[in-house]
Amino acid sequence: MTCVQQYQMKKWVFLFIIMIATQNIVTAQKLFSTNYQNQADVLVFVVAHENQADLKVYRVDYPNQAADNNGLWFFTQYSNQADKKIYFTDYANQADLKIFFVKYKNQAGWRNKEKKYIMY
Repeated sequence: MTCVQQYQMKKWVFLFIIMIATQNIVTAQKLFSTNYQNQADVLVFVVAHENQADLKVYRVDYPNQAADNNGLWFFTQYSNQADKKIYFTDYANQADLKIFFVKYKNQAGWRNKEKKYIMY
């Protein structure tokens, strides 16, 4: 292998490592539901109707399905496994984010994109 080939190989390996390392930064949809409001990063209220929601959420079964900031949420068993900790409030006016749980994965997504920053 020539020096140029070795350099190119190292460059591609480096880029691959960067892509893998930054994948968890982009995916902030692994959540833990706290018991206390002061432990949460985000306060969430579940609305009764889809048109009242900022975000339509679909609960996935596996953490690798919860990619990007698109409403696919995976609830972790422990808080240290989560990217965000949320607390479900009793009143809409206490919440940072209003959500509606949908039945199908393709229904998930943002209705109010102005609040998208909350889940990054």
